[in-house]
Amino acid sequence: MFVWVLFIAWCGVLMGSPAWAYTEISVENGGTLKGSVTLLGEKPRPMAMNLVTIPDAVYCGRISTGTGWRIVEDFLLGPGGTLKDTVVMLKNVEKGKSFDIPKVEIEAIDCDFYPFVNVIKDRDELTVINMDPIEHDIQGYETARERGARVLFNRPLPMNPFHKVVQLFGENAHTHMPGKPMVEEIHLRKNRNIFVMQCGFHPYMFSWGVVLDNPYYSITKEDGVFEISDIPPGEYDLVTWHPGMKTYLEQRVTVEAGETVTVDFKYESPQGRRSAHEMHDNPRFGEELLEEGEKIIPSLRRQIP
Repeated sequence: MFVWVLFIAWCGVLMGSPAWAYTEISVENGGTLKGSVTLLGEKPRPMAMNLVTIPDAVYCGRISTGTGWRIVEDFLLGPGGTLKDTVVMLKNVEKGKSFDIPKVEIEAIDCDFYPFVNVIKDRDELTVINMDPIEHDIQGYETARERGARVLFNRPLPMNPFHKVVQLFGENAHTHMPGKPMVEEIHLRKNRNIFVMQCGFHPYMFSWGVVLDNPYYSITKEDGVFEISDIPPGEYDLVTWHPGMKTYLEQRVTVEAGETVTVDFKYESPQGRRSAHEMHDNPRFGEELLEEGEKIIPSLRRQIP
């Protein structure tokens, strides 16, 4: 049973499919919504994997705890608990500005997927590129608690054949070269709009996606700030979604022509155990299982549990 089954069990249906097709219009003197998203309480207990039990422990361990563990960094917080990677969006908008959003391109780099959270239009293409000198395996799933996950794709992500793997930790340690891109069209079933991508070889590698039905969205940085502009005047439901939370938050908002409305969202931090994969002492899985002379050294970044 893959890690994703446990991780995405928290994710439910965010919103149903709209009963209309979105219509693009010229928006003059539109309104703006802005605000922030914060997490109240202690930082949630992290999901973590013991690197010696997973392929490419030494290379991928360049980002690790220093004790042989790799943490899934799904909760990235700024000062005051501001929350990164929250998608803030308007729900069921009938008409508005041009639905022209950037194409999604994800890089596998240093055994991680960037960006961690993305938005995409239904039936748009998703491009994934391996920048590492090791192989990855891409598994994509649409999620829903009621009916479980459905496989979208499962494909190898080859590395660039010109990588100099022999000198991986010498002069070539930080070299990244693009391999052949994987391109997939994203189309989810009715009433589903969340999907997740995971590496089958390195299960701590995740990237999440939200399929939008309109262009009114924002993804928070570490300062937790969002801003959505050029909104036609009217009443809307403003929704937030974060991959580490069981539920989404929603507020009814009124947008006036040329006005700015401030809306803040506050999540309660998840308590207790969040995953079957957490850091713990296990003397059977120490660095002695590695090849002679190999060590897991967080030479790029030491993660803090």
